[in-house]
Amino acid sequence: MASMPVKLFSAVAVLSLYMIGARSSPCRISDIAVHQARTGGIVEGKPEYEVLVSNHCHCPQSQVIVRCYGLSSVERVDPRSIRPLDGERCVIGGGYPIAPGAPVRFRYAWMTPQDFPLVRSQIHC
Repeated sequence: MASMPVKLFSAVAVLSLYMIGARSSPCRISDIAVHQARTGGIVEGKPEYEVLVSNHCHCPQSQVIVRCYGLSSVERVDPRSIRPLDGERCVIGGGYPIAPGAPVRFRYAWMTPQDFPLVRSQIHC
């Protein structure tokens, strides 16, 4: 009878270690997701797009840099959400950490949707 509590304790301990290990797994740049979709709006004859940059890791990631090739848009884009660094790269969210569940959003209007491939990020675990 005394072995039942020992087995239960062992099972709980193993499960706890597994959960701690899962949460402490390292984040990767691939945990940052960039999704965009047409809003249905038209600005100066160009379709408008909304971009959502979200972090799917449990640790915040800052200095999220994407390739943007100057970020072409006929409407003003909020520089707090995305800002060109040079003719090729842009920083997301002013370089501040993007926490899980707190995505950065921005809109732009251009003839075709732009790609925003990830270049790098700084992980804070």
